[in-house]
This record gives sequence, structure tokens and C-alpha cells, in this order.
Amino acid sequence: MKRLSTIILCLCCIGLLCAQPTSKDGGLTAEQIKTIQGSYKATGADKALRNAIVTNDINKLAKNYDNNTAFDAHFSNEVPSKAVTDQESSGRCWMFTGMNVLRAKAIKQYDLPSDFQFSQCYTFFWDQLEKSNLFLQAILDNRAKSMEDETVKWLFQNPLSDGGQFTGVANLITKYGIMPKDAMPETYSSNNTSHISSLIKLKLREDALELRAMANNKSTTEKMLQDKKLEMLQTIYRMLVFAYGEPPASFTWTQRNAKGEVVSTETYTPKSFAQKFANVDFSTFYMVMNDPTREYYKVYEIEYDRHVYDGQNWKFLNLPMNEIADMAIASIKDSTNMYFSCDVGKFLDRDKGYLDVNNYDYGSLFGTTFNMDKKQRIASYASMSSHAMTLCAVDLDKDGKPVKWMVENSWGPKYGHNGFLIMTNEWFNEYMFRLVVESKYIPAKTLKLFDQKPIMLPAWDPLFAPEE
Repeated sequence: MKRLSTIILCLCCIGLLCAQPTSKDGGLTAEQIKTIQGSYKATGADKALRNAIVTNDINKLAKNYDNNTAFDAHFSNEVPSKAVTDQESSGRCWMFTGMNVLRAKAIKQYDLPSDFQFSQCYTFFWDQLEKSNLFLQAILDNRAKSMEDETVKWLFQNPLSDGGQFTGVANLITKYGIMPKDAMPETYSSNNTSHISSLIKLKLREDALELRAMANNKSTTEKMLQDKKLEMLQTIYRMLVFAYGEPPASFTWTQRNAKGEVVSTETYTPKSFAQKFANVDFSTFYMVMNDPTREYYKVYEIEYDRHVYDGQNWKFLNLPMNEIADMAIASIKDSTNMYFSCDVGKFLDRDKGYLDVNNYDYGSLFGTTFNMDKKQRIASYASMSSHAMTLCAVDLDKDGKPVKWMVENSWGPKYGHNGFLIMTNEWFNEYMFRLVVESKYIPAKTLKLFDQKPIMLPAWDPLFAPEE
């Protein structure tokens, strides 16, 4: 009898446990789920929309046909374009964009053929080696911190990237020079970076753990750590050579003019070639940004946001959009294009190569609203700079105000509008983030603001992920 009572009691306890909610306060209860389900009435219109959405591309269904008129490709002010480049399946937009700015200057100065390009593969090779060193040295610099430290965690999460920004272009060319594409052409891996990058990242993480273990040994000297790091970088160098080829110390190149006629044949080093064909003063290039979540007219610096350990972190002056636009207009009017970055995937009509906030009406399709402004999107991680392109044209109205803009992309000539993207000024204001502009187009009072001490931001700030 006692045993039967025990069994009954156990069964009652099990029943009580099963009857309790399976979630803590704030979890969805069965009653709440029933309420949510009951709110969907499954009308004929809803069924039709559901059938359409489950079988089609949402962008095709949300396309705003009230905004489907042919867009005007005329621009009042445009920097003459050169042949469109193609970064292929890689995250090297930052490098293509920076080099396209320099390429336009070289073509104009030396009457080079319009399809002339600098070697992206050469610069990328050194970028990957330098970033590997940056990672390993940062591991050593933070060796006393635990694996749970935010900086250490960020380093292990981001040992290497093929993305970047303009400071990398400046630091790499200054340190290693540059060469024509003919001297070190693209390889399969430079056009398709993901696999080799994943293997190098795997090796770097393994190396980082070894360095931390060595550093924890009291008998390990600083020289021993640096010697081990050098040994590790030799392995990375070998992997890079297999993927991208070994950078030549010198090369012979025949210069031709725009008509294809031979001008000269000379032997160059990468630095002597840079001195002649990419001879710019990078100290005259300044980065501005529009980030309404942070105070304007302040300079910000992002920790570890550089390509070269002994180079510079990325610094920018935060400005309102109208002031950035004025600088961009001044540069374009002087036939000088610029490094530009934005959140390219938002409201992009890929067929037309057209960026307009009215391209798609997602709210009407789903019976709701999407009303966040730029500040709210940044603060909630809904928008960030994702891609760099070359800003090359603006269309001004009779009052000198911008109506639309155009950028030269690096996704090949068949993408978008003959390789270009056209954006309305409204889209430009909402989704443009970064611009690199030469000092002569910056007002003197604004230029002086760059003298202030930068406010350091952490490397993991989501708005400063490398552009790809």
C-alpha cells in the first residue's frame, strides 16, 4: 500500500511539472501563441500574397512600379571614366577603389591606355603578410590578458581579412611600392580568396596559441618570441607564394600611350615604379564620415583598424552630410574622383545599377512599416559601410544642389549600368558613410579640426568592419 501511495505521489508530481510553463517570464505561453495565431486571418488577399512570396524573389514582388520610370544617366559634372575593373569573388573593393583613384591620375598624366591597371595581386600579397604580422604581434602585445578579454577574443575572431580601407592602400604602397598588372597578374586564388584565406586564418590561430603558451613560460625571452613569430611568418609567406605567386623584386615594362604606341621600355623596382606612376602625397588625403550616432566635428580612431603594424590606424572626421557633399562636389568639379563607401545592398536595383530608397516598397508587401532613420539603423546594427567604390560624378540642379551621384564599381563592366551605380541624393544621404578627399577640397576651418586628439574606438565597433 505504501509503495502504491509513493507511485501515485510521483505521478502527481510529474503531472504538476508538465503543467508548468516551459519558459520563464517573458517566454511565449501557449495562450500567447494562440493569440498570435488568431491574429492572422488568412484572407484571400493574404493567401495570394503568401503564395507569391513563398515562390518568388521578395525584391521582385516589392518593386515599386510607381518609381519604375527610366532613370536619367546624364550628369552635369563627371570625371572621365576609365575601363571598369573586377574584383571577382574577393573582398578587395577597398584596394580596387583606392588604386582606381591613383590609376585615373596616372592615365591622365602619362596618356596611358584606358585599360591600364596597377597590380592588385602584388599589393594584396603584401597586405595579407602584413595583416598576419599585425595579428601575431597584437597577440604578443596582449599576452598578459586572458582568453576572455574582449581584445583577445576579437583578435582570435578576426586574425585575417581580405577587406580593408584606404589607409591600407596608402601604407602598403608607401612601404612596398606598386607595379603594373602585367608584372604580377591575378591568380585563381587572388580572384577567389575565401579558401586560401580560411587556411591562413586557421594557421594563424594555431600560431597565436603557441605564442601565448611560450609567453607564459618564464624562461621565454622577448627575442625568442620574435624569432618564433618570424618563423611563423615564413610559413605564411610560403602559403601566399603558392596562392598568389612571388612578388618580383624588379621587372621590365613597356609603357604605351593611349593610341597603343610604344613610349619606352624600362626596368623598374616596385618603389621606382610607384615614384613615377603613383607619386602622390598620401598625407594630403583625409577621411571624413557621416555617423549621426556620434558627435560631429570630432576625430575618431579605430584600434587595430590598419593593415600594417607599423602603419596608421584609420582616423576620420565625423561631419554632417551636407558638408561632405560640398567637398565631393568640389573634387568632382576639378576632375578628381574619390574613395567612397556605403551600405551598397540597401534598395539596390541590380538590373539597372540604381540605388533609390523608393526602389522597393517592403512595407506595403508585408502590411507594416520600416521607419528607422540613419541614426537608428546604425545604433541597432541594421546598417553599416559594406563596400567601397570610386565616386566620379554628380548631377546638380539649377541651384547647385545635388540630385544624383554616380560611382565606378569594381564588379566588372557587365554589372549595373555598364559597371557603374547611380544613386539618388536621398539614398546618398541615408546610406553613404565614408569619403576620402584631398586637402585642397576641404575648407580651411574643417581641415584644422583634424589636428585634435582622436577619440579611440574599439576594434569591434560594428560600423568599422572592413569594406569588401
